[in-house]
Amino acid sequence: MDEIEAGFEKLKQKIEESQSEKTQEKIAGLSEQIKENDAKLLSRMAKSAAPMIKTIGLNMLKMGKQDTKGELYDPMYYPKKMIILGKAESAAFRPDNPQKQVTDQFCVLSEEGKFFELMYSDDGFLTDSYLNSIDAKTAIDQYGYDVLFMLYCALRDYLEGEEALIEALEKVIGYVFAKKV
Repeated sequence: MDEIEAGFEKLKQKIEESQSEKTQEKIAGLSEQIKENDAKLLSRMAKSAAPMIKTIGLNMLKMGKQDTKGELYDPMYYPKKMIILGKAESAAFRPDNPQKQVTDQFCVLSEEGKFFELMYSDDGFLTDSYLNSIDAKTAIDQYGYDVLFMLYCALRDYLEGEEALIEALEKVIGYVFAKKV
């Protein structure tokens, strides 16, 4: 009987190893598929989020003057609201004016469902900005998967009646970050 039991244990071990390898292969395949389509996922999420940005978005500063205490006065804002999805290391200079150094740089999503880099410059008297249009792939490349996660959080918090969409996104986001959200 010992040989039979030993053989049975060996067979169980081989099945577990086989299933484990298959599972790992499947996970690796799905992971690659998600990574290959991450920009498509982000674009679709942006389209779903666009209608709610009018309600939850912020009026972002376009330009403002600073007094001697550093307080802003005469501020001008962009006409459309936006939500902030991420922050990156500031670029050396702005694309519209190489003379202006970027002090802060954010990835934002507009009411139209378009992604932008919002670059702020500050010369001590004037704070102004440049709104640089980017695509979903560039947003992920520049700001990482944080933009995907932040947009998911916004969707989860503000989309009502879309439980199936939120549940599916939660699974994908949890999978991308390899943890439960």
